[in-house]
Amino acid sequence: MIMQLTTELAVIREREEPGPLLTKPEHVAEYLGDIKNLAQEVFVVIGLDAKNHVLQRHLVSLGTVSSALVHARECFRPLILDGASTVILGHNHPSGQPTPSAEDIKITRQLISAGEVIGIKVLDHVIVGSQGHLSLNEAGLVQF
Repeated sequence: MIMQLTTELAVIREREEPGPLLTKPEHVAEYLGDIKNLAQEVFVVIGLDAKNHVLQRHLVSLGTVSSALVHARECFRPLILDGASTVILGHNHPSGQPTPSAEDIKITRQLISAGEVIGIKVLDHVIVGSQGHLSLNEAGLVQF
């Protein structure tokens, strides 16, 4: 058993070239440009390395025109596997208006708490729409 564990630990994935650098909400909004005009709400997590380079973006939920079901388990599972240091949450509003709902703020707070337990810091939650974007961090709507 110990030998098997040692062999498994010896298999280390090679890192690809660093992905885009996301340091400002504008960068995130640009990175999420492909979802801003969708007719359904989608929720994604963007796993980042220690220097805020994108490791991977994962679709967590594909919802309806007005909501998407989001749970911490589905958000953090791919981030743990990617070895993410931090995460940026993102979703679109099919209405075009990026104003956060009470549910957006609630789920953000829940994911921040879950991230603290797991050790993956939530840096921001950016909402995009055809009429612009909004950073919950920049707007001061949630304590990150």
